[in-house]
Formats: sequence, C-alpha cells, structure tokens
Amino acid sequence: MKSVEEQLALIKRGAEEVLVESELVEKLKRGEPLRIKAGFDPTAPDLHLGHTVLINKLRQFQELGHQVVFLIGDFTGMIGDPSGKSATRPPLTREQVLDNAETYKAQVFKILDPAKTEVAFNSTWMDQLTPADFIRLASQYTVARMLERDDFQKRYEGNQPIAIHEFLYPLVQGYDSVALRADVELGGTDQKFNLLMGRELQRAYGQPSQCIVTMPLLEGLDGVKKMSKSLGNYVGIQEAPGVMYNKLVSMPDALMWRYFELLSFRSMEEIEQFKQDVAAGANPRDIKIKLAEEIVARFHGEEAAANAHRSAGNRLKDGELPDDLPEVELLSAEDMPISSVLNKAGLVKNAAAARDLLNAGSVKVDGEVVDRTFIFKLGSVHVCQAGKKAFARISLKAE
Repeated sequence: MKSVEEQLALIKRGAEEVLVESELVEKLKRGEPLRIKAGFDPTAPDLHLGHTVLINKLRQFQELGHQVVFLIGDFTGMIGDPSGKSATRPPLTREQVLDNAETYKAQVFKILDPAKTEVAFNSTWMDQLTPADFIRLASQYTVARMLERDDFQKRYEGNQPIAIHEFLYPLVQGYDSVALRADVELGGTDQKFNLLMGRELQRAYGQPSQCIVTMPLLEGLDGVKKMSKSLGNYVGIQEAPGVMYNKLVSMPDALMWRYFELLSFRSMEEIEQFKQDVAAGANPRDIKIKLAEEIVARFHGEEAAANAHRSAGNRLKDGELPDDLPEVELLSAEDMPISSVLNKAGLVKNAAAARDLLNAGSVKVDGEVVDRTFIFKLGSVHVCQAGKKAFARISLKAE
C-alpha cells in the first residue's frame, strides 16, 4: 500500500473538497483497507462521461487497496433525489429501478474491478426497518435543518410544493452509511448536504463519522454547462467508438486539461508533460487524440481505439478531421432545426440546399447521419458535415 502522503495526493486529484482531511489522514494511517461508499440511483439506464468522474475516483481507491462499495439505491430510487430540482420528481417503479440497475452494473464494470467491488442494494436494510425505526430515523433531523438545503429552500420560498417523502431521501442516504459502516463516502458537489447527513447519523448511531470526498460536475463539450444528454454536450459511454473519438478530438482546446484530470488514468506528471509539449508548440489536437484513444479503449477495447479515427465520420480522404476545422458560434433564443443551423453557419447556400442534403442522407452530426427531425439544442456543440467538403464545429448559444 502506498504511503499516506501518496494516497492523499491521488485521492485529492480532481476532487472539489475533502471533509475532514485531518480525519481522513488518521483513517489512512491505520494501514487497513477503508470502506469506500458511493451511491447511485438507477433513474436512467445510460451513462455518459460526466457520470464516470465519480466511478474513476472509486477505481483509484481500489488501486490503493481499499474496499469499494458500489451502492445501488433501489429503495431511494423510488423516492427520487430532489437535488437541484425545482419540483417533486415522480418516483420510479421497482421494476424500472431494477432494470436500470442491471444496465448500470454492466457499464461501471468497464471501469471498476468486479473482483474488488462489493455491490449492495439499500432495499436490503431499508425494507427491514419498522415504522418505529423510521420514526427514530426521522427524529434525528429538524425541518429547519432540512430547509437549509438549497433546493428545498428555494422551493419553499417560491411557494412550490415539497412532499414529505422528499425529506426522507437525505435521511435514507445518510442511514445507508450507518448500515454499511462507511469510512469514506463519495458524491458530486450537488450531494454535499446528503453526504454530511451520513456523518451526523453515524454519530447518532454510535459510529465513527465518515469522511467525504466531493467531485465536481464535469463540464460538457461546450465547456460551459455540465455534461447532459438533454443539452447535447455529452459523450455517452455506449456510443460508437468513432462518435466518441470525434466528439473528444473536437472539444475546445481549453477544455482538454480538465478532461485529462478527471477522466484520464494517466499520471499527473505525464499530463504535465503534455502541457509543456503544447506550450513548446505541439498541436493540441495530437494531445486530444491521446485522450480520445484512451477513453475509447476503456469502453470498447484497444482495437476499436486504434481504428476509431477511421470510423469517426466527418473526415477527409485520409480519415482525419481537417486541422483548420472552422469554429462557428450561432446565437438563438431557442433550439434550432438542423436545416436552419446549416444555413446560418454557411455550410449550405440556402435552406433549400440544406433540405436537399438532408433528404439525400448527406448531413452528419458528430459522425452520424441525421435527417430533418434533428434538433440542435441550445448550449450544445457539434461537428457538422454538409456534403463531402463542408465542415464546421458549431456551437449554439443563448442570445
């Protein structure tokens, strides 16, 4: 096992906050494997690279010799975490949650070592709690403290409804730490309230308090808003190798170091050398290719990564995007149909030409042929190809 200093350096890589760092140091000094918990509500079956930031950190804990508990919130998933939501979320059925959970497991084990991962379902202990147990759990926290949570506070002040069951979510997540006797819990920055709940409930139930590691929410390919499928600025981990490759190679140069830090398994020393190479005149695109190939290999294998550039689409005869790929920024008050985007970006002569190319199957977005129904979302960035020779990386921003 690495020294405490080496472990702490790796744990803090890319992390937003470590609470409480001095407590974590003391836990590491024991020289024993710690129990590292991260909970996932299987509310959607498909993951993107933004979701993997947390899973990558779990992998680092595994490599340090610690025990990872991948907690699937099949019980909490039926409540729905209200984090960042302005309205009550509809609960999922148990069947939906379990179906999504199976898909989750298949995807995360492309990153985590299955032999070193304990998979747990929080229904295992939550279904065993009696009404009296729930009342005892609810007695550990006040309504006033609950309303300190930002999303609850905004909804309360805005006279928007908050259902009683939503208050149970952070309590149940906190109790999960009690049931698992977690030493460390990981979560996104939007989960900090719930993570702190775990510390308080462990104390209330006579256990040592867990430490907390919060991870940032990964920016999407636009470099502005967090990665989201609805915004179109995402890289799905089940997307075709060529599509993944194309999206990553086409990202803004300023974004690639953030992606290296949070998504790459390369050492920070190697990444620092890449930065020095670019400062000395190396083409940033060559560095992005290294990241794209690493990510594609992780989810599709080495052979797919080696050939991804050939299947990336939006390519010239030698299979590569042009080095001088034009950057086009469009302003709009709303989402736009692809025909209007092509026209306004100057990739076609007029709207009629755009429709003709679309009908002929000669328009590609991020390497995939699209038709007239494709909608370009506000905040998204895509590499577009109209015909054989017209290329551009187009971003659609709000006016």
